[in-house]
Order: sequence, then C-alpha cells, then structure tokens
Amino acid sequence: MFCHPEQNSFAAAVRDAALTGLRNGGHDIRLTDLYAEGFDPVFSAVEHAGHLADPSTKPAIAEHVENLRWCESLVLVYPTWWAGQPAMLKGWIDRVWINGVAWELPGGADRIKPLLRNVGRITVATTHGSSKFVNALEGEAGKRTVTRALRALCRRTCRTRWIAFYGIDTATAVQRQRFLRRVTRRLEK
Repeated sequence: MFCHPEQNSFAAAVRDAALTGLRNGGHDIRLTDLYAEGFDPVFSAVEHAGHLADPSTKPAIAEHVENLRWCESLVLVYPTWWAGQPAMLKGWIDRVWINGVAWELPGGADRIKPLLRNVGRITVATTHGSSKFVNALEGEAGKRTVTRALRALCRRTCRTRWIAFYGIDTATAVQRQRFLRRVTRRLEK
C-alpha cells in the first residue's frame, strides 16, 4: 500500500526500495497506490448509514477488500503527517477495514471479533519530518494506529515492524540512501 501524491517523492523511493526487498525475498506482491488510482477517502453519510451491511454491497471498495483478504503480510508506505497517517490512508482504513472485512460483532456479543486472520505481519515504512524525540513526546499516534488498532483485527500472533526515518527534513543524501537500503534489507526477510 502506497500513499503519497507525488510520484517523484522520497516516499516513492521508499516504495521502490520496499518493492525491491519484497521481490528479492520471493514474495507475491499486489501494489495499491491510493493517489494514483484516485481512491476516495471520504466515509460518506450514506456509507456510514450502511456500515453494517455486507461488504459485497460496496463495489467501490471490492478490489481493496479482496486484496486485504488475500495478503499474509501488509506493507504500508507513507509519510507521517501531523503525527499520523495521511488523510487518504486514514480514509482507506475507515472505508475498507469495516464490518464483514476486518471485524464483526456477533449477535449478543459486547466485543468485536477480528476477521483478518490471514494477516500475520504489518510493516510500515514511513518518514517523519521531526526527530524521534519530538515524535515520542507527541505519542506517535500513527504508530499506535497500526500496532494497536489494525494489528488487533489480524491474526492473534500478528507482528508489526516499524521502519521509520526520523528527521527527514534535515537529512543528508547519504542518510536518505542508508534508509532506503535499510527498507530493502528489512523487507527481503
């Protein structure tokens, strides 16, 4: 999953490094580029009213649902903006990680049941403009979204991997290249 509006951005270079690592590791890949496909991130009033309806009644997200149900490992590549995922990616989570796809609430139950038992790993490759220290002070809300909320809807033993480049706003070309190599190496495994 790639989320950045510019195809010549550093985030796109991170995506390419991730794809190289995945290919080198022999993984099957389905790439989704939310901006390139023009994904609509708006969880509309109509969708909200029907959010408990069967996912098959939502053709606008059918391919996303199929890909999410297909994958064993989900790789998210995006820049961290305002301490979290870009609005486009957050909208994808809101619209695709829905009842009947990522979770269900059985009748009489008081807790949702996770449905994405096929997903055993979630990896994030992201960049932060500010330092690790500043992000720690802010609480890393984007990291918590992945490691706590999304992970809880996957296989019970799902593991998360956070590959982050802090301080990109002041990083040198050498530091950027080092991070790209790190992304490739980590995703080869």
